[in-house]
Amino acid sequence: ELQVDELQKLLAGLEKERRSLVAEMKDSEAELERLRSVEGDKLAQQDRVAQLEKEVAMLKEKIHHLDDMLKSQQRKVRQMIEQLQNSKTVILAKDSTIQELKERVSYLEAEVGPKGNLEMHDCIEHLIEKQVGRGGHSSRARSKSEYVSRYR
Repeated sequence: ELQVDELQKLLAGLEKERRSLVAEMKDSEAELERLRSVEGDKLAQQDRVAQLEKEVAMLKEKIHHLDDMLKSQQRKVRQMIEQLQNSKTVILAKDSTIQELKERVSYLEAEVGPKGNLEMHDCIEHLIEKQVGRGGHSSRARSKSEYVSRYR
């Protein structure tokens, strides 16, 4: 009976230890599953990080390309502005020449009067041809009296 009691106590102790070990095993399995989940999350996060790093690198490359394009367009705009300013200067110079020629014509018309109009027009046409032949710019400024005496 003593041996049976000892064996029953031993069995009860073993049963208690078994329950304890089963509970511990379940806790360990749950912890292992949680760790696997965390590890899986870490792998998923690592994959996401790698994907985001690729996207960032691609976006940086696109930004660099767009910066280059922007600089190129800015250079083109500056060149166009420069060309417009140069054209404006040329136009102003030609406008000045046209105004000067108009003043000469008015002065000559006033000096010659109505009877010398045909001869004056021939002289004006000759003067205009000379001006156009020289690119529209006179080599030196002449006074009105030089033009009048030249065409008289």
